[in-house]
Amino acid sequence: MSMIRDLRAAVRPARRRDDAPYRTAATPAACANSVVDCGVYRDGRRVAGALSPAEAIAGVRDEGGFVWIGLHEPTEAEFAGIAQEFGLHPLAVEDAVHAHQRPKLERYDDTLFTVFKTVHYVEHDELTATSEVVETGEVMCFTGPNFIVTVRHGGQGSLRALRHRLQEDPERLAKGPSAVLHAIADQVVDGYMAVAGAVQEDIDEVEIDVFSSGAGKGSAKGGDAGRIYQLKREVLEFKRAVSPLLRPMQLLSERPMRLVDADIQKYFRDVADHLARVNEHVLSFDDLLNSILQANLAQAAVAQNEDMRKITAWAAIFAVPTMIAGIYGMNFTYMPELKWKYGYPTVLLVTVAICFGIHRGFKRNGWL
Repeated sequence: MSMIRDLRAAVRPARRRDDAPYRTAATPAACANSVVDCGVYRDGRRVAGALSPAEAIAGVRDEGGFVWIGLHEPTEAEFAGIAQEFGLHPLAVEDAVHAHQRPKLERYDDTLFTVFKTVHYVEHDELTATSEVVETGEVMCFTGPNFIVTVRHGGQGSLRALRHRLQEDPERLAKGPSAVLHAIADQVVDGYMAVAGAVQEDIDEVEIDVFSSGAGKGSAKGGDAGRIYQLKREVLEFKRAVSPLLRPMQLLSERPMRLVDADIQKYFRDVADHLARVNEHVLSFDDLLNSILQANLAQAAVAQNEDMRKITAWAAIFAVPTMIAGIYGMNFTYMPELKWKYGYPTVLLVTVAICFGIHRGFKRNGWL
C-alpha cells in the first residue's frame, strides 16, 4: 500500500503556477501566452540563456543540436508561427490545438506526431455514486530531426519536472529528440501504473462492502449499485486512454524509424511492456466490476424475495382472524355458539392458536 501511495505522489501533477508561460523580451506576442519553456540542447546539455522560440530555432539551424518547445493549450494563432517554422502538417496542428484526440502515432513527412492521454487519480475521502475517480489530459508531441514540440492540454501532466530530470542526464539527451519522446511516454505510462494501483484499492473497497455480512439488506446498501456503476464509468475512461496507445508503443518499439535513435528504441520496448501490463489490469477491472455489479443486483433480488416472503407469511397469519371476524360479523340469527357463555373467549383462543401455529410453521421454514 505504501508503495502505491509513493507512486501516486510521484506522478501527482505540479501546481499550475509552476507551468506559468515562458516569457522573454524576444518572445513573440502571438505565442507568449502559451509557451511554457523553450530550450536548445547540444551534446546533451542545455544552452545557457533564455531564448525565444525564434532564437532557438535559428540557433539549432546554425549550430546544430535540437530545440524543445513546450506549450500549454495554445490557440490557432499562438501555434501558427511555430507550426510554420517547423513545417508541421495542418491536420496534426488542428488536432494539437483542438485536443480531445485518441492516443495515436502518425507520420507526416519528416515529423512524428504522437498523442498521449495523461491520467490523474482524484483523491477522495469516500467513494460515492458521483465521485470523480480519474481526470484525463493530453500531451501531443511533434518529433523531428532537430526539434520536439510538446503541446499539453488539461491541468495535470506537467513536463517541467521531467525536463529537469533529463537535463541531469546529458548522455541520454545526446540521443536527440527521440530521447525526450521516450521520457514522455515513460512518464505517462508510469502514471497509468500508479492510477491502476489506486483504482484497484477503490474496487477492493467496493467489493468488501458488497460481500460483507448483511450486504444488500436495508437502505444502507442502496447506493452500492450507483457506486459500482460510477466506478465502471471511470474505469472506461481510463481504458480509453490506455488501450489505443498499445499499437503506437508497439510501432515505436519494433519498427525501425529514422527519427528514433536505435538505442532509444530499446527503451520503448520496456514502456510497451509496462503499458501491456496496465492494459491487462484495466481489462480485469472492467470484468471484475461487471461481476460485482451482478452480485450486488443478485443480492438485492434475494433481499426483495425475503421481504416478499415475510409479507406473504404475515398476510397468511392475519387472514385467519380476518376470516373468523368476517364470519361472525354477518349477523345471522343462528350462528354456532352464538348464545354460549364461553363462545367469545373460545373463538379468540382458537384464533390465537391457529395464528400461532401458522407463525411457527413459517418460522421453521425460514420465512420469518
